[in-house]
Amino acid sequence: METYRILIVEDDKEIREGVEIYLRNQGYEVLQAGDGMEGLSVIQSQEVHLAIVDVMMPRMDGITMMMKVRDLGYEFPVIMLSAKSEEVDKIMGLNMGADDYVTKPFTTMELLARVNSHLRRYGKFLKAVGVRNEKVYVIGGLELNEETVEVSVDGKPVKLTPLEFKILTLLMKNPGRVFSAEEIYERVWNEQAINTDTIMVHIRKIREKIEINPKEPKYLKVVWGVGYKIEKQ
Repeated sequence: METYRILIVEDDKEIREGVEIYLRNQGYEVLQAGDGMEGLSVIQSQEVHLAIVDVMMPRMDGITMMMKVRDLGYEFPVIMLSAKSEEVDKIMGLNMGADDYVTKPFTTMELLARVNSHLRRYGKFLKAVGVRNEKVYVIGGLELNEETVEVSVDGKPVKLTPLEFKILTLLMKNPGRVFSAEEIYERVWNEQAINTDTIMVHIRKIREKIEINPKEPKYLKVVWGVGYKIEKQ
């Protein structure tokens, strides 16, 4: 059986780490984010099966983050956490796309029970629609399968290096979005970008492999002075 991955989005580090310990003890994989913006970034770069999201956070609050998650088409369960017990918060969260609501202070057993219940339901949903493990991205004639690590253009297989594949995956998961060289470096290498010249080289090589005419690219476009994107078709 697949191990479920849970994202905790909470600005209080002690709460995040405390909840993570209990979830890991239950056999779940756990990811952490300190605010809504970080949470969105994690969701767009890794598969998440359930998110536990605090309402009150700096930079981007939980309800705004959850609305963006739903706007992007993600359907995994979201459990909201709030220090407030007002019904208006609860109703607002649930109306905006949350699946459940837990008021602080909460017991770990209560949260675990909610998590287990929602993942059981979500697992059945995934099975029913047959999307579990199916991570295929298609833009025009360009197709990338994240599970089998295969890329094809107009049905013909294309061989990419592991780094080229990671860069193309990031761009294809977010068609139309422009990524700076620094952001690509930090997302793919998972470290701070010091020299991004290597990105330019990788982009050129990817283009040579996926474009019919690399000088007039159909898919992988440069936005001068900003970065790179996969064009929506």
